[in-house]
Amino acid sequence: MIEVIEVKTKKQWKEFATFPIKLYKDSKYYVPAFVTDDMYMANEKKNFSAKNCIVKAFLAYKDGVLAGRIAGIIVNESNEKFNQKNVRFSRFDFIDDKNVAEALIKAVESFGKEYGMEVIHGPWGFNDADREGMLTFGFDKKATYATNYNFDYYPEYVKSLGFDEESVWIEETIVCPKTDDPLYGKYTKLGSYVKEKYGLRELTDTLSVKQIVKKYGDGFFDCYNEAYKHLDMYIPIVGDAKKVVLKQFATVINPKYLSVLVNENDEVVAFGVILPEIGPVLKKHGGKLTLPAVFDLAKALNKPKNLELTLVGVRPEYAKLGFTAACIGKMMKEINENNIENIVSNPTLLTNTAVRAQWSKFDHKEIKRRKTYIRKIASI
Repeated sequence: MIEVIEVKTKKQWKEFATFPIKLYKDSKYYVPAFVTDDMYMANEKKNFSAKNCIVKAFLAYKDGVLAGRIAGIIVNESNEKFNQKNVRFSRFDFIDDKNVAEALIKAVESFGKEYGMEVIHGPWGFNDADREGMLTFGFDKKATYATNYNFDYYPEYVKSLGFDEESVWIEETIVCPKTDDPLYGKYTKLGSYVKEKYGLRELTDTLSVKQIVKKYGDGFFDCYNEAYKHLDMYIPIVGDAKKVVLKQFATVINPKYLSVLVNENDEVVAFGVILPEIGPVLKKHGGKLTLPAVFDLAKALNKPKNLELTLVGVRPEYAKLGFTAACIGKMMKEINENNIENIVSNPTLLTNTAVRAQWSKFDHKEIKRRKTYIRKIASI
């Protein structure tokens, strides 16, 4: 017997947040999110991204034993922007049982119907900074801090429930050119030329991450929103939601692998973000930021062995002028000086040709692929 309940109590929210950690306890590829991020996902006071959204979460029990979880998110801004009536499913995890998956999807479907929604799709989060997409290829590769991991039965069950493919992301390994590689020289020289010609200034040369966040956080997101506004289902990160994302990233950034360029008017015009790998720390401490976890996190950030390419962007009016090459050149120098060899990219939309083109000259290989799925609510 399968029973689905709405998450309401603090105990239920804790079960919701920790269920995937238990589900994947024997998986060496899974990386948990911070437990508090999922525990308070519907709390507008702690998760500003939930503002102007309607959120419900559900737990599924099979014969009295916890067997799955799912969240439903109605992002009003997205529906208004794209003239849609969509409910998103998110935080979708379940045991190897199609009936459990179906019961959870139906719970979100009913939630959506209650508010007049006509389409269900996901996994999507609140915005583009949230984890999104379901792994469909690369089940034998480690997840990154920014991505979900799931077992291979997930997409099979979802497709069997009448869903069609929607958006597609790829993830790659990228080899940074060594200092004696002509490509390294090309990027570093181009970076210096572009900075001088256009009067650009690298913020990390003189400011700490904390100072950059405080003074240029809003400007960073203005640039970020402009750079990514053309992507699938993109919703600008504005207002208090900026604080959530800045807090998340500021916690895990090493300034050596961050580049933020401003022009002569002190406006952020381009950026590059590569995160140190912190998955092993999150897994070791079960997604909890305890004092021992903080020490391990600091060590992983200061002396990373592996890196995760996260963001590269430029204001559209400055595209093709070499600004992102300047960001990449700065980070390439640090990667070589610190003898980093393993770099993996976080998901890049298959349709995001501008970012994918940045790595076309590098030695790179696709290692993972993830997708979102969509269907009309009435199809079940």
